[in-house]
Amino acid sequence: MLESITAILPDLNKAFLETVYMVGISLIIALFLGLPLGVLLFITAKNLFFENSFINSLLGFIVNLVRSIPYIILLVALLPFTNLITGTTIGPIAASVSLSVAAIPFFARIVETSLREIDKGIIEAAIAVGASPWMIIKDVLLAEAKPGIIQGLTLTTISLIGFSAMAGTIGGGGIGDLAIRFGYYRYDNTVMILTIIVLICLVQIIQIIGDKLSYLVDKR
Repeated sequence: MLESITAILPDLNKAFLETVYMVGISLIIALFLGLPLGVLLFITAKNLFFENSFINSLLGFIVNLVRSIPYIILLVALLPFTNLITGTTIGPIAASVSLSVAAIPFFARIVETSLREIDKGIIEAAIAVGASPWMIIKDVLLAEAKPGIIQGLTLTTISLIGFSAMAGTIGGGGIGDLAIRFGYYRYDNTVMILTIIVLICLVQIIQIIGDKLSYLVDKR
């Protein structure tokens, strides 16, 4: 047993770093594209200062469209696009393309939901004192919704870890790939148990850090 664990450690370490790598890339892209998309969905809604039903409906339709596709199907459907962007369809960089596409609308909806929880009176007060739209977004909306956005980012990270395991089914690398190649195809229970333990520990650590950060920035 101990010999089996020792033998698999180099592969497990490599798979862990690949998972962190692909999830990290996807999370950064989701943050930079999903955050403004979520803000845009909120401020173009009815009775808000950039109300625009056409843009709101169009963005909402696109977000719902992507979110309605199960990740494993999205992963396969995006293979030509992934090949066009990265020049390959295997490996963690290739997997990060479909992970990013899945994460952007997911995080955008979480941002929109966090913004909806803000007291409308705070927004109206900011408008009443003549704050510009950019000031309202930066100093009111994002500041007030910061705890919810951090919780959403934590949830997105954990979801991406789950998705990254699915990416292993088509050679995306990472812990999922290791579990399938060794744990499933070779019936190696030691590898399967180790990968599960690593994933559980990783998710627990991320959730604890997310909760802590959310608590620290919550000034309400």
